[in-house]
Amino acid sequence: MLKQALFATVAAISLNAWADNSIVEMKTNQGTIEIELYNDKAPISAKNFEDYIKADFYRGTIFHRVIPGFMIQGGGMDAQMAEKQTRAPIKNESYNGLKNARGTLAMARTNDPNSASSQFFINTVDNDFLNKSAMNAGYAVFGKVIKGMDVVDKIEKVPTVNRGVHQNVPQSLVLIQSVKIKAPAAQKNEK
Repeated sequence: MLKQALFATVAAISLNAWADNSIVEMKTNQGTIEIELYNDKAPISAKNFEDYIKADFYRGTIFHRVIPGFMIQGGGMDAQMAEKQTRAPIKNESYNGLKNARGTLAMARTNDPNSASSQFFINTVDNDFLNKSAMNAGYAVFGKVIKGMDVVDKIEKVPTVNRGVHQNVPQSLVLIQSVKIKAPAAQKNEK
């Protein structure tokens, strides 16, 4: 009886923690990826991603950079490799303690730590060198794939070519068909 009660308590705590974060469904022409956003630990990056989702920004964008044994990147280019107009960049949240581990989503950016806008990448391996350190501002992790890592692995295996100034571009289009918020983050009562 005690064992069942303990299990129920742990399950309830786990569900409550999960309910505090948004769940996102990303449909691609390679399959569906389900993502938990870390609204609790990366509020700026998670809200930024959700705002782009609500604006239907990601529909028709592609995974335009794929590097096996590293990551897949998307969220900023259309099928013709034209960069979409974005909103202002956001503050880098790489100080949040989250690590660039396999299956995590992080904000893509330039050398300027506070230059991330719409583009993101999914780590296909543990990429410790992308984490914040004394010498590196780091890349802000803001979510994790909770279903569909097989789809991420499939995308990672797509053959790539160089197109103009762009390297590691999939030979065949890897299209983001839609992105929607399946379950929004729980609203917390602020006092």
